[in-house]
Amino acid sequence: MFSRILDAKSRQKSKVIGLNERNIKLIYPNNNKKHYPLADDKVLTKEILHQYNIPCAQTYAVIEYNSDIKKAWETCKQYSAMAIKPANGCGGGGIKIVKKDQSGNWTSSGKVISERAIFQHMAATIMGFFSLGSHDRVLIEECIEPHPFFHDIYPAGVPDFRIITLDRVPLMGMLRMPTDRSDGKANLHQNGVGIGVDMKKGRLTQVYDGKYYYNHHPDSKFIVKDVAIPYWKEILEISVATAKAFPLNYLGIDIVIDKNKGPQIMEINVRPGLGIQLVNKQGLKETIENKIK
Repeated sequence: MFSRILDAKSRQKSKVIGLNERNIKLIYPNNNKKHYPLADDKVLTKEILHQYNIPCAQTYAVIEYNSDIKKAWETCKQYSAMAIKPANGCGGGGIKIVKKDQSGNWTSSGKVISERAIFQHMAATIMGFFSLGSHDRVLIEECIEPHPFFHDIYPAGVPDFRIITLDRVPLMGMLRMPTDRSDGKANLHQNGVGIGVDMKKGRLTQVYDGKYYYNHHPDSKFIVKDVAIPYWKEILEISVATAKAFPLNYLGIDIVIDKNKGPQIMEINVRPGLGIQLVNKQGLKETIENKIK
């Protein structure tokens, strides 16, 4: 009996792709290194998305030098909300959402922030504070307003779907949600949670917080199991359209559902993390084998 349990666990483990295997069998053969900047640089990514008319947040400004900050800000402050991002940041680092309150003050994370502090954040971004010390650019873009579907699960932050594609075929997906401990971030390594997705049915499965599985969000207690995902067909369609637009055959595509505009591409990744396998209780190797059959 005990040996049969061990054999079952061993078979399940053999279907999971590890870091080295991912690099050797998925990333290196499918993603030519010369094309990495198209995914790593959010400005370049946005240019291609706009070129192919793939839904994404409107670009308000791109700032390359400190001397351009004030001029660019003058054209952007007409908007009531915007997302300020490092072009080459990763893992959500350096992203600042700023909004005007009823008094006309700028706020970030619910606290009033001065224009001077916003400029300092942009200057730090350009100097490479969020991109391993290399010169960077600031991307200022439209602020996504999450669809009410997300608010039902957890009311704060900006959740997104991560879709893994190989040869332009969606393989696996998860919904990344913020928590009380993640400061609005949905990234798993920043205390967000992952929610599994049934790719065929377009429904949520279970919640994974890095240690334990639940049928509900750990803070809101909202039951997610078998909840239908709105715009699921469109999410798959823009995933495929995005995969076709880039000369990269293995991608992690991040998508958010905007309250007014529907699914929007947030960014793409040439080295998507492997935690999605744990979230879905399924190995990528098994998923790829099933797609080939």
